[in-house]
Amino acid sequence: MDIELKNIGKKYNRNWIFRNLDFQIKSGEMVSITGHNGSGKSTLLQIISGFTTASEGQVNYNETTDDLQVDFSFVAPYQNIIEEFTLIEHLRFHARFKHPKIPFSDIIEKSGLTGSENKIIQEFSSGMKQRLRLALAFFYDAKVIFLDEPTSNLDSKGEKWYHALIQSVKGNSTIIVASNQEFEIKEAQRNISIENFK
Repeated sequence: MDIELKNIGKKYNRNWIFRNLDFQIKSGEMVSITGHNGSGKSTLLQIISGFTTASEGQVNYNETTDDLQVDFSFVAPYQNIIEEFTLIEHLRFHARFKHPKIPFSDIIEKSGLTGSENKIIQEFSSGMKQRLRLALAFFYDAKVIFLDEPTSNLDSKGEKWYHALIQSVKGNSTIIVASNQEFEIKEAQRNISIENFK
């Protein structure tokens, strides 16, 4: 899916966070969003994905459906997951909206969550919850994957797994990642620096 940002700006109260942002993202491309803490990286990611509206400008997609966000996957430390579900219940629930690429048993194994199938999500560690978020993004169909500090709460093994996930979809899904961590964005082909649009 191609995405075009035209004259995007966002302000809170009377203060502009960023403004006059023009950028094109090609289908299958990986793009990073960088900037100092509080610069608006997460906000821009939410605008592109349609979770937040811009104060000015527009986001255009070359493909539209009745429910465009079904084509999107979003991963962020603050992203809510249904903690009352067990792991297998959550995977099955997600499959009501998006088609899983592989069987649930394989998703659980590849995510390093074997043995937790019937464990309540509320009892997961922060790292296990982040693995679940990534699994929902990468192991179900998505034309665009949005990642906000995607390796938060992951150990070194989890970080290696993250890079394997990127390689598994790179070129097929569009990937947009907001981060200042070089190891999270090293595969990106282009960068949007928020600092250039202040």
